Amino acid sequence: MSHGQYSFSWIAVRGFFVISGYLIFQSLQRSKNLLDYYWKRVLRLYPALIVVLTLTIVLGPLVYVGDIPYWKNEAVKTYFTNNLGLYRIQYAIPGIFEHNPHAFAINGSLWTIAFEFTMYIAVSLFFFIKNKRTLLISILAVIYLILAKLDTVNFEEIQKWNYPILDWYLIELGVYFAAGSLLAVLNLERLPLAYLNGILIVSLGVFIYMTSRPGFLYASVSMLPLIVLCASLSPVKGLSTITKYIGDLSYGLYIYGFPVQQTLVYFFRPDANTLIISSILVTAVFAYMSWHLIEKPALKLKNLNKFWNVKKGVETVSEKS
Repeated sequence: MSHGQYSFSWIAVRGFFVISGYLIFQSLQRSKNLLDYYWKRVLRLYPALIVVLTLTIVLGPLVYVGDIPYWKNEAVKTYFTNNLGLYRIQYAIPGIFEHNPHAFAINGSLWTIAFEFTMYIAVSLFFFIKNKRTLLISILAVIYLILAKLDTVNFEEIQKWNYPILDWYLIELGVYFAAGSLLAVLNLERLPLAYLNGILIVSLGVFIYMTSRPGFLYASVSMLPLIVLCASLSPVKGLSTITKYIGDLSYGLYIYGFPVQQTLVYFFRPDANTLIISSILVTAVFAYMSWHLIEKPALKLKNLNKFWNVKKGVETVSEKS
């Protein structure tokens, strides 16, 4: 439909940043202080990331075909720390997946984390005015419009910009994060369901109509945030309550999907459709375990006061023992 201009993955990544901007700004508004806000961000991001990086290194020998012994490979030694630092993502360990169609990259999905965390930092700057709704709306609207202008009118220009740590994707993804944050402050979820559905239908119609036209980027920055959030806030029987039964598999699907796909390709060389189905099923199992064994227990510590009280109590018992 887009004549090769865009793909579902292009839309999906930007849709993710819309949702992230919406939820993270709401998290900021609920946070008691900045320490509370960052503590919640660390708990959501790092425990599962630490586990997937550790598993990658430990299971690496199963798919390693390098000339150097695995544990003497310098890239193995730096893989964990580089990726844990977020801003120095290391995709490859020479000898792993070198002959896959998508060569070398072990977990290519991790590229968005640095941009995501940078936006967490940007959002935290609004903490001291989080209760001044009119001012928040004004500032976020201006930020959104500036980013939207750069991403559409100056798209070719920003692709030439070089930042010390990140690159032009900070603007390309930032506009969608800003849109989500703005809609959070506007309390989109408080609109009646009929209004949400009406906005969804109109936005989706414009978006589809513009898909094959040169102005698609304009429709994307304006319509996609509304489509994603209105669809998300509209209840769908059988889907809206599914997380009550299986948990929140979103982060696990994100961090395990790519290495699972690469591993399946390495061993079985499946066709595209088989890879899609098999990788979703296998990744869902990893995501399920990640949520119930790692992420959910970690999030129980998000109340910082309770966490420190529990820790203090454990130390007191230890001293008495």
